Amino acid sequence: MLKGHPKGLLVAFFANMGERFGFYTMMAILVLFLQAKFGLTGDNAGIIYSIFYASIYALALVGGLVADRVFGLKKTIAFGIIAMAVGYVLIAIPTPNNMAGLIQTCVGLFVIAFGNGMFKGNLQAVVGNLYEAPEFQSKRDSAFSIFYMGINIGALFAPTVAISLKKYILATANFVDKAEIPALCWNVKHGVEGAADKLTAIAPSAYLNGALPANFDVNTFAEQYISAFSRGYNWAFGFAAVMMLVSLVVYFAFNSYLKPGYSVTTKNAKGEAAPVADMPADEVRKRLTALFLVFGVVIFFWMSFHQNGLTLTFFARDYTQRSVAPDTFFWFDLWTLLPLFGTALGLYFLVRKSSKSTERIMGLGAAAILGYLAYYKLSSMPSVNAFSPELFQHMNPFFIVSLTPIAVGLFSWLNSKGLEPSAPRKIGIGMILASLGFVVMTIGSFGLTSQATLAGNPVPQSELVSPYTLISTYFVLTIAELFLSPMGISFVSRVAPPKYKGTMQGGWLAATALGNQLLFIGSRLYSRIEIWQLWLFFVVCCLLSAAFIFSMMKRLESATK
Repeated sequence: MLKGHPKGLLVAFFANMGERFGFYTMMAILVLFLQAKFGLTGDNAGIIYSIFYASIYALALVGGLVADRVFGLKKTIAFGIIAMAVGYVLIAIPTPNNMAGLIQTCVGLFVIAFGNGMFKGNLQAVVGNLYEAPEFQSKRDSAFSIFYMGINIGALFAPTVAISLKKYILATANFVDKAEIPALCWNVKHGVEGAADKLTAIAPSAYLNGALPANFDVNTFAEQYISAFSRGYNWAFGFAAVMMLVSLVVYFAFNSYLKPGYSVTTKNAKGEAAPVADMPADEVRKRLTALFLVFGVVIFFWMSFHQNGLTLTFFARDYTQRSVAPDTFFWFDLWTLLPLFGTALGLYFLVRKSSKSTERIMGLGAAAILGYLAYYKLSSMPSVNAFSPELFQHMNPFFIVSLTPIAVGLFSWLNSKGLEPSAPRKIGIGMILASLGFVVMTIGSFGLTSQATLAGNPVPQSELVSPYTLISTYFVLTIAELFLSPMGISFVSRVAPPKYKGTMQGGWLAATALGNQLLFIGSRLYSRIEIWQLWLFFVVCCLLSAAFIFSMMKRLESATK
């Protein structure tokens, strides 16, 4: 896939892996950490979550302005990586579960958001600059798809690492991971009537040996379990800081392959600093109008899509079975899922008509070795396997990594036939596909008791749905994302006037910020209306956005010519 692409593309996605690792660590555990550590309601955790994710993208506009007008792209990117590492360190430090601890956590989140703002849009602008040369321009869309796939390799491992660290810390305190227990612990701490009896009844399952100690005290247990549970998340944040430092090393070692392009000034034929050449005012106005129209659409996509770290995570915790047979559990065990994927990839190269002899031999070897490893893992699993709800968050990056080559191949084939949709048209198709993802959730949620009716009580076991409801939703939403997100970044890179490339990449991310700021709507509706009605709300949002972008299609496509 990398054949014919500049070397800087590989450098860019390795430099961005740390950011994606941290992003998906947050996606998997942030709201659960806030609720477990500080006893926040879903509403309040959702507000902090939405403000944090909105800030990540809103500050990208500031980062674009800083790069365009002050420091240039490369220095701004380096500063962003360092700031993100500092932010993760701040929230990795264990704090009391009081207001002072919450304030320190929020400060850490702001530092991460600020660093991300300096980093994210500017790195995307650098990738766009790599494709300004005539020999690379036709590969711009595929480049952003490959870039998007590469950076999600880090994201793929983030939830598994986070859960492994949490389980390790819990085990050192003689506990096991039980997602439903922190809420019961906080009910005891708040003196909720009957909470102590409920927690005492379930407490044996929280111990490694499955039995209460002789000196068991429910209040002491509540404090100890909350402390160990949240400290495991602190370690996960610390690991994210380490990954940011790895990205920093990669960036400093290889950033000479990244073309700074337009930032701050260019040089004339004499080597003297000169202002960047601009387009005619009418052309600039047309392009900026097209960009702002697209920005308006993506607000509603991200408001819906990023529910994966909020209401879809709540649904995974509250309404989804978490003890499954091996034929389902492999989705949550990367050390089985990845060999299965590798086996399928090996078989593909074995049977592909265009494969060379060496590729067929390698494909056969990979299929045999990885197939045996997958079989061994599956056959070694017990008949019932428990998993943590956070692990649903590796579905999206797994599907991105596995489906991107298919998407790139499909678009390349369509391009060879003169049938490839334009970037704006792909964005519109992505919105339609996103609505279908929430249709799956709507159908899968019919008949479930609402949170308002449950009034804090657990969902009845008879109503817990198959994990495949969420797995299939993430599959469809990922396809939608592949149509929309890398294509949107490519569209901005292609259409933005030279003087505003960094600023417009920041504008794309600022629009994403507005969508993320609206995420709290999902957490508020989650506890107030029927569950199926919540997902139907997002179906309508995505369809209305798709209708709008198709109504503006001619204007958007004309801006790319």
